Amino acid sequence: MLILAYRPLEGRHPCAETGPIFLCADACSVGGGTTLPEILQTSPNYLIKGYSAEERIIYGTGSLVASRDLQTEATAMLADEHVTSVHVRPARNNCFQARIERT
Repeated sequence: MLILAYRPLEGRHPCAETGPIFLCADACSVGGGTTLPEILQTSPNYLIKGYSAEERIIYGTGSLVASRDLQTEATAMLADEHVTSVHVRPARNNCFQARIERT
């Protein structure tokens, strides 16, 4: 396993946090399916936040959700026309884990 620093947003501003990501040694599948990937089923709760096209947090979108509700809550957040992506972090350690985008 490799541990790297990662900033999920391209711009340099207060919302552009840097944190660790963990890369597995073995190949794994890329997202895009209709079910949550295994990595998003490892924590009982997740913190999700909506981001704009300008890579800014859309205040009022932050929510602590149970793992079983993550897909439903992220879908509802993306229904807001101002939200272009949802960032997912486990509530335990708050490290960036995934970005969900509208398709």
